Amino acid sequence: MGRSVNRLARESSPYLLQHAHNPVDWYPWGEEAFAKARAEDKPILLSVGYATCHWCHVMERESFEDEALARQLAEGFVAIKVDREELPDIDHVYMSALQAISGHGGWPMNMFLTPQLKPFFGGTYFPPRSRPGLPGFSELLAVVREAWTQRRAQIEEQAQQLLEHVRAGTRFAPQAPADGLHQRALAEFARRFDDVHGGFGGAPKFPQAPLLQYLLTLAAAGHDGARTMLATTLQHLVAGGIHDHVGGGFARYATD
Repeated sequence: MGRSVNRLARESSPYLLQHAHNPVDWYPWGEEAFAKARAEDKPILLSVGYATCHWCHVMERESFEDEALARQLAEGFVAIKVDREELPDIDHVYMSALQAISGHGGWPMNMFLTPQLKPFFGGTYFPPRSRPGLPGFSELLAVVREAWTQRRAQIEEQAQQLLEHVRAGTRFAPQAPADGLHQRALAEFARRFDDVHGGFGGAPKFPQAPLLQYLLTLAAAGHDGARTMLATTLQHLVAGGIHDHVGGGFARYATD
């Protein structure tokens, strides 16, 4: 007897079809899912990835194939799967929100939204159970669900503020921000900088071109800290497996 399928079996995206046999009650991006979230007053888990994403496959195997986690999701959330190759505009909007929340991004991107599609929390890869430095997906679902029921007003206010922040960040700014803002940004980057392997934060990491471009601009303006972080990161990118040493260019990710 074959495994049961979910709604993603009706999709054409290779990435969504990879999740068609998950026990998770996945919805594709669309009004059916949005209406369910509004009718049941549940937050949305928006999970975004693509077919060749290594950590997307890891999280599917560890969490989305887990029957208990699937039940936990069904009880408290409406789960939506998106292929970033199919809906790049959706990916861009919520990746901007994730970067505003955490200072970094990557895939799989797992965002929590209000029924009105406003993001209020998110991250990338989560293991099924907590481990040092990384919350477990099951524990995270429990915390988010409790916050949704116990601190609803606070979450909705936070979601509105985040939405306004993302909107402001996508507008053209005719004047450069004050140097004090650059200094605060550099201090935050320095706090998260990996001076051994380059980049920011812990694994998994993804190259962040806008951040590197920002550091390049500051380095050209004489900020030594920006120059050091940029040079270290680029040196490790060039020396690592993410760099195509034969044909040139860089892959989306690599596991060294």
